[in-house]
Amino acid sequence: MPQIPLHYVDLRTFCYATEDEKRVEEALRTFLPDGDDEPFEIDRAESEGHYGDRILVLSARVEKADDVRHVLSRLADLESFDDLIDELDERVTENTELFLRLDKQAAFEGDVRLGDGITFRGKVEAYPAKKEQAVANAEDVLERLRDRN
Repeated sequence: MPQIPLHYVDLRTFCYATEDEKRVEEALRTFLPDGDDEPFEIDRAESEGHYGDRILVLSARVEKADDVRHVLSRLADLESFDDLIDELDERVTENTELFLRLDKQAAFEGDVRLGDGITFRGKVEAYPAKKEQAVANAEDVLERLRDRN
């Protein structure tokens, strides 16, 4: 994939009080590239739930082209990859952002499935910055990714 029409990808998940932080981090790392000397940086922010329980927000922004390629290559493992391409018009916003929800439990097991738990937000390059152009660019890169696999 010579050109990646994504400015960046944000991945985010919540670690609730009933979950093991290391396992939730491992699930998020399923989509992140391996660092050369150290693991990819994950930001942590503590929050509080409605009943006062601790919620840890784990997030990572992937900006380098090779790292974005890695995240996209993990998406190629989706069983419903063709459905994802068909749904791009509903998944790309007017602000040219591609949104997906990924299954956190499956990610912990090393699998990639659509579901709940991990939010994927990719900023799609589009000139002019219109939804239609962003959908076309996202479709192009996902089809190239599918055809390569």
